[in-house]
Amino acid sequence: MDIKAILKFIVKYNTLFIFLILLVVSAIVSDNFFTFINLSNLIRQVAPVGIISMGMLLVILTAGIDLSVGSIMAMTGVLVAILTHLFPLWIAIVFSVFTGVIIGGLSGYLVAYQRMAPFIATLAMMTIARGLGFIFSNGAPIMIDDSTIALTRWGNGYFLGIPNPAWIFLIVFLIVLVILRYHVFGRIIIGIGSNEQAVKLSGIRVPLYLLSVYAIIGGLSAIAGIIGTSRTSVGSPIVGVGLELDVIAVVVIGGASLFGGKGTALNTLLGVLIIGMIGNIMNLMNIPSYSQQVVKGVIIILAVLLQRFEEN
Repeated sequence: MDIKAILKFIVKYNTLFIFLILLVVSAIVSDNFFTFINLSNLIRQVAPVGIISMGMLLVILTAGIDLSVGSIMAMTGVLVAILTHLFPLWIAIVFSVFTGVIIGGLSGYLVAYQRMAPFIATLAMMTIARGLGFIFSNGAPIMIDDSTIALTRWGNGYFLGIPNPAWIFLIVFLIVLVILRYHVFGRIIIGIGSNEQAVKLSGIRVPLYLLSVYAIIGGLSAIAGIIGTSRTSVGSPIVGVGLELDVIAVVVIGGASLFGGKGTALNTLLGVLIIGMIGNIMNLMNIPSYSQQVVKGVIIILAVLLQRFEEN
């Protein structure tokens, strides 16, 4: 077989190859990697990032970006911890997710209807949401007591032997996968990222779709915040700092273009697992967490360089 064709094939499916290589390396360097306990912890840890990354994929496909996801996660985590002391659990969850949708929708409104740069609009919402988290909690963590123990099942419970956060992540992934492959909504947001002007000229209300993707990622960030609070039994306004960078890294490693119009849910899923496996295996090897940042940065650079090589 032609060497050039082989290289082109490897570059095209680089995310899958990176994932498989990491699987092999992980199995070699640690006997504990493929244990049930470790794999359960791994999927529980990556689920919040994975849930948000599916929303970030939709935003990036429109050539946008959202920096507010970590702050929305913290704010809604605090909010659900407070509300579970006052209302039934389902009301607390619905209201918290709705709040996330509103915050995300405000970013979308600024981007879509006020033509504000996504970086600036979501940077402002990042600050606002983080501030609201501190206001709601008076700067102190909100503990979940025995009267609200039902919330902890979201993050620590199992269904059919699989952690509940994994099921939630799987459902979100499948919905995004179907939308992007088979639904007109997915085709439109990909079209907006590829050529927004052409989509406008075809009579499609582009601002409405832009607002929608930011509202969606706001809601998904809220769900991630609820899972985080349920795992730790604490709603804290300081969680999720820098999370937006991990989420963006996941989507980029998955092969999505920051210029919009290119990216898939399946590759983003692989990106989530790659980032999670890097942290997991380095923890098993007792490597300091700050070293993980270096490795993540190198993989991001390689992923972008491979994208450029594929385009050429």
